[in-house]
Amino acid sequence: MTAPALPTIPVVHSEWIKIRSLRGTLWALVAILVSTAGIQVLMNALIGPSEAARAGSDPLRLAFYGISFGQIAAITFGAKAFAAEFHNGALRITLGAVPNRSRFYLSKAVVIAGLALVAGQLTGLATFLAGQALMGEQAIGPGDPGAVRAIVGSGLYLALMALFAAGLTAVLRSGTAVLSLLIPFVLLISFVFGDHAGGLGQYLPDRAGQLVLSANPQGELGPWAGLGVMALWTAAALGAGWIAVRRRDA
Repeated sequence: MTAPALPTIPVVHSEWIKIRSLRGTLWALVAILVSTAGIQVLMNALIGPSEAARAGSDPLRLAFYGISFGQIAAITFGAKAFAAEFHNGALRITLGAVPNRSRFYLSKAVVIAGLALVAGQLTGLATFLAGQALMGEQAIGPGDPGAVRAIVGSGLYLALMALFAAGLTAVLRSGTAVLSLLIPFVLLISFVFGDHAGGLGQYLPDRAGQLVLSANPQGELGPWAGLGVMALWTAAALGAGWIAVRRRDA
């Protein structure tokens, strides 16, 4: 009888040790919080409450402006966490210890998801509280409509983005290739294509996922539906990564 391919505590623990031992990967995780909250505080300090009032834009979305930069750190974390397996024959060593490829892959995904989710939730809360502390009378409180949803949703979005990058890294076997594709995509291509693609643009992974940060999203998708679309993109990337890990030689 074939053993079930579910993650086990020893394998999950070994994957945690691997990630913890990689300084670059661990610093990318820390950078999710530092870059998001830091840029948000800097922006709010520069514009101030008076400029924010004149801007007339979605104040809730403005409260999470830093997510646009924090997602780069999330992508980097997910890509680096998986790319380490493709350096210096590390994957052969891993599969020697854990021959069940599905168990290894799922355990790696569980660790990446758990770490990114914790970092993401801390980031969402810290970004919101620190940024709004500078907004005076224009500040949004946790009790305002959509605030709690945006705080929780920002953490989920960052975790999904990290997993999206991890799945693509398993497919391409290169963290550098994934970073070269995803970073320009979320910073430039998504905005250019999304603005010219009409309603289809909101189904792009980053644009759909960030709808959870808006008070009143425009278009066909609501806040949670948009995050659901992002989750589908992530599931597709993870599924493709699982197939690649199972079928390709180590």
